[in-house]
Amino acid sequence: MSEQLEDDIIICRCEDIKLSEIRQSIADGNLSTEEIKRSCRCGMGPCQGRTCMPLVAQELAKATGKPLAEISLPTFRQPVAAISLGALAGGERHE
Repeated sequence: MSEQLEDDIIICRCEDIKLSEIRQSIADGNLSTEEIKRSCRCGMGPCQGRTCMPLVAQELAKATGKPLAEISLPTFRQPVAAISLGALAGGERHE
């Protein structure tokens, strides 16, 4: 990956978050992946940050001067399966 990434490069494809938004979040004082996740929704899409959070961690390491190994990734959540409203209301039977 190039050192001079363009600001309009999309980092989080699920939530359509650009590198400029990540950089702005860091400039606003969000200095952990969890804070960035909460400030701009990066990593909250269907992939749960599996693609974008390593990129965010790299940007944090560059901005803070910390080694990449010291930047922790947020907790990954289990995927959720969609269910119908009828199933919630008890109108459908699932076997």
